Amino acid sequence: MSHPARYRTVDVDGLSIFYREAGPTDAPTVLLLHGLPSSSRMFEPLLQRLSDRFHLVAPDYPGFGHSDAPKPNDFSYTFDHLADVIGRFTEKIGLSRYHLYMQDYGGPVGFRLALAHPDRVESLIIQNAVAHDEGLGKIWATRRAFWADRAAHEAALRTNLLSLETTRARHLGSDPRTDRYDPDLWTDEFAFLNREGQADIQIELFYDYRNNVASYPAWQAWLRENQPPMLVLWGKYDPSFELSEPDAYKRDVPAAEVHVLEGGHFALDTAADEIVELMDAFLKKNHSSRTPKASPSLGESS
Repeated sequence: MSHPARYRTVDVDGLSIFYREAGPTDAPTVLLLHGLPSSSRMFEPLLQRLSDRFHLVAPDYPGFGHSDAPKPNDFSYTFDHLADVIGRFTEKIGLSRYHLYMQDYGGPVGFRLALAHPDRVESLIIQNAVAHDEGLGKIWATRRAFWADRAAHEAALRTNLLSLETTRARHLGSDPRTDRYDPDLWTDEFAFLNREGQADIQIELFYDYRNNVASYPAWQAWLRENQPPMLVLWGKYDPSFELSEPDAYKRDVPAAEVHVLEGGHFALDTAADEIVELMDAFLKKNHSSRTPKASPSLGESS
């Protein structure tokens, strides 16, 4: 790897935000937004394969990975708040324009960034992130019940969302090729979910997920009005999100490039090489040399 990754922290409003960065800072920037219960670590396959061509930046949200995880009494775990922190993170390290890669929770965070600062977003890369209510699968029945009556359904939601079985299933889904998945993927995530206070953080944030669903019409309207360059990458074995979702994006943005992959919810687990090829072609086609480049990182080495 000609441009090895750097592992850094930067102070954002008193929070230590951890991020991974690779590639030349004068190259097109890709802001990589992770899902649940992963972290910026999920993007290591991209940092290893694309850092000779692109500037890759992958932060951990507050409460995730190596970023600070204040207790819910001390920090409001909402997607609005996460997006605010990540937006200020981009400003703190000097990112003025970027391509957005959004996976799972990266969708709610990324769409908020895009609507707040559309001038900063050159294109969208959507990988198993939902912006249409019909894209939520059967597993969401328990989750919708939790939103409707938190007290009555929180215990069931904790099992549904945070158990080892669910953590494993997020990766494997219905993929018959289970021998292609490193079990460290879910055992490491399950260990993370069992850190002190982590379950409470994730339950608070997931209760706010109902506000993402309420925001879907606004995100769809933004897509239809702005028609951003968009690449949709979809792991077809995803147990959480419906395979109809890529077509829903295509209705909003008819020119979107859509690719259904032999992968699961975290398609980089098994389809990293294919994703890299698709991203490389898409980014080269959709990056404008006239747009301002990202400034050198101002973060502090961790």
